[in-house]
Amino acid sequence: MTTETAAFDDRARRRSIGFLNWAHFLDHYVILIFPTVVIGLEAAYGRSYGDLLMLSTAAFTAFGLFALPSGWLADKWSRRNMIAVYYFGTGLCCALVAASDSFETLALALFGVGLFAAIYHPVGTPMIVDAAVQRGRTMAFNGICGNIGVSIASGCTAVIAASLGWRYAFLIPAAIFVLSGIAYLKYVPDDGGRRVVRAPDQDVALSKLLTIIVVVMFLLLAFWVGLVFNALTIMLPKLVEQRVASDISLTKVGVLATCVFLCGGMAQFMMGRAVERVVPHLIMSLIAGLQVVGILLAYYTTGWWLLPSLALAVAAIYGQVTVNDIVLARYAPAAWRGRIYAIRFFLIFTMAGPAALGIGWLYDRGGFNVVLGAGAGIAILGALNTFAISALVTGAERRRAAAWRAAQSRVAPVVQPAE
Repeated sequence: MTTETAAFDDRARRRSIGFLNWAHFLDHYVILIFPTVVIGLEAAYGRSYGDLLMLSTAAFTAFGLFALPSGWLADKWSRRNMIAVYYFGTGLCCALVAASDSFETLALALFGVGLFAAIYHPVGTPMIVDAAVQRGRTMAFNGICGNIGVSIASGCTAVIAASLGWRYAFLIPAAIFVLSGIAYLKYVPDDGGRRVVRAPDQDVALSKLLTIIVVVMFLLLAFWVGLVFNALTIMLPKLVEQRVASDISLTKVGVLATCVFLCGGMAQFMMGRAVERVVPHLIMSLIAGLQVVGILLAYYTTGWWLLPSLALAVAAIYGQVTVNDIVLARYAPAAWRGRIYAIRFFLIFTMAGPAALGIGWLYDRGGFNVVLGAGAGIAILGALNTFAISALVTGAERRRAAAWRAAQSRVAPVVQPAE
């Protein structure tokens, strides 16, 4: 490979990662537009808040459900082209939402937003894994981009809707999606109609049986992580309003919730640096334990002391999602990654519905103490699941470290004795 070719490939790789980071930001932003604008739609559609909010439930369900076929289709066809479909399809459906004049067309258009937005995670995450040189740092920054999308979606949507009307809250992102798709096709080269994996088959070699066991345990872990992640995300604003200060305004609740969520972004950045220095499965175990500690502290604290407890819990939850992706990529064969990530994100995002139902049912029977107690129990199960994965791969990690030390000793320079 010539120097010019290598430089071209490196620029293409960097552009691809840049577009994937941007896509992750837009993905989390777009899925949270409707829960903000729905407040002003009751008069426009003659429906209750509850009826309209159910439409976002359909979008969230599609967001998780269609992760499975998206990952499969990307493996069979082309990951690069599937990201292009994500950009154009989501943009078109956002425009259809803005143009909707009836409850039925609005429902279909929002379902379409969830369907096309579902493409990103099972397709974009394996692309990041395969393209990254410094995997921990690259995946952490990608996670931060999604976290920022979550954090600013409500505020930006509220400003646009108040200034220009709710339809523009969808029209402006629609234009951004389409323009991004055009730029993506222009600047990210085609992969020849198929996916080309440049990553090693496995970073750390496991036997076939152990690989299957570890992958299955990761998918089970996605179930626990999905429940805790979605539950805390959904209940956090109400929890802050109820237990921090009784006279706090809604605006301040929103600001405080955003600050807590941004702690998750900081944790993701720190985790990306940490996995470059410490074996990733040990970090995964540590933050699984910290997640349990954070939720238990939130259970026992009230007032302003609740905020650092929630910040620790959110930091651990967001950090765990990023580190789990990195560790999974370390042990999963490259040929399996698309489908494994598809199932993983399907489990995580489809837990939003059960989490919301569970919060409502438990809250009616005992308030947030019952909800947080159940959350701590689920977090403990997730931590035990994490510790089991770490125990299973410890032997393979030791063999890898021993092989590395042996290789280093063979290439060490021989010092000639002085005459």
